[in-house]
Amino acid sequence: MHSESAARSSRLTAESTTFIVVTLIVSLFFLWGVANNLNDILIKQFKKAFELSDFQAGLVQSAFYLGYFVLAIPASICMRRLGYKSALLIGLGLYAAGAFLFYPAAADHSYGLFLVGLFIIASGLAFLETSANPLVTVLGPADRAAWRLNLAQSFNPLGSITGVLIGQRFIFSGIEYQPNELDAMTATAREGYYLSESAAVQIPYLVIGSVVVIWALLIAFIRFPAIASRTEHTQSSGSHVRQLLHNSNFVLAVVAQFFYVGAQVGVWSFLIRYVQVALPGTPEKSAADFLTLSLIVFMLGRFIGTALMRYVPAARLLSVFAVINIVLVAIAVLAPGKAGVYALVVTSFFMSVMFPTIFALGLRGLDDDDRKLGSSFLVMAIIGGALLTAVMGAVSDFAGINRAMAVPVLSFAVVLAFALNTRRASGSV
Repeated sequence: MHSESAARSSRLTAESTTFIVVTLIVSLFFLWGVANNLNDILIKQFKKAFELSDFQAGLVQSAFYLGYFVLAIPASICMRRLGYKSALLIGLGLYAAGAFLFYPAAADHSYGLFLVGLFIIASGLAFLETSANPLVTVLGPADRAAWRLNLAQSFNPLGSITGVLIGQRFIFSGIEYQPNELDAMTATAREGYYLSESAAVQIPYLVIGSVVVIWALLIAFIRFPAIASRTEHTQSSGSHVRQLLHNSNFVLAVVAQFFYVGAQVGVWSFLIRYVQVALPGTPEKSAADFLTLSLIVFMLGRFIGTALMRYVPAARLLSVFAVINIVLVAIAVLAPGKAGVYALVVTSFFMSVMFPTIFALGLRGLDDDDRKLGSSFLVMAIIGGALLTAVMGAVSDFAGINRAMAVPVLSFAVVLAFALNTRRASGSV
């Protein structure tokens, strides 16, 4: 009886600890959602504070997602050598460091230093996403991995919405001058305006950095399940890479993830800009309401999409959502105005399941070691957010913001091709 009681007590303790760990991991999806979508506010804010073109403002996303690209492989190596938990702690440390760098960047009114801070934040997020996403896929039955990851990712939009609200409430001043009004100002008044707009980001990012530090301490002192500390030293990374490159499903998943992230980041990054062009006279704070609405729709899509996956194969749902988004974004290209604005908002609902579904389908059938390295390639594919957003900025400067939305149309077509290929390979219809 005593041994049974001790076993029961041990089991309950393990279950309690696992619940705490899962809660902490899910919270990370919230934290990187805050950082990701504050960028959509920063693009508009820095365009004012530094007098940038759409292409130059788009470098916010380029610097950010370059961090993902550069650090994803080091994050994977670290995860394999030190385990999931250590990689998470390194990621949180970099996240906090980049956020704290915003204070001197604003004090110096240095766009370059802001971009460095964003690169460091994204470097930290590369560690977090490379670790947290595959960890969620192995914490349960393999055939439910896509559902489980979608459920965890459902909390990411809560962070995204929070990030936009932080920016809308604490960063946007609501003061917008036309070029002729700026030209009429004295040099001192104009410089004061630029400095005040730059300084608006200081306190929000100090608070974010402090919260991240607290979360790192919580993770440091909680005992994780054995799988979170599992390391691998037997097979070289080169051998794993060769195996992955011979897996056509995985390679196509990386390509699809590149284009999907480019589409998502591009649509959200230029949504405020699109609204102000399509609906002339709309103030920046009102335009940001459409971004907030998009993220709410995105969050609803995550929960509804996750529920649908109990009944509809993941690849089939992905293909249907991709087709719908091709149509919606085409409307935004061809009908700039209210129709285009609301089409872009609704697009977020059908984008909702794409990242985690592509991620999970890409890792399907891989062993733990290949999954760790494979996750880093799927995170590296986030560089699509940097490159395609810059392309959209260049197209916008040349031909208009509505025509720039043609880039996401093509991107969703690539996602559709991946989904159809995966359905054929798995025998799903």
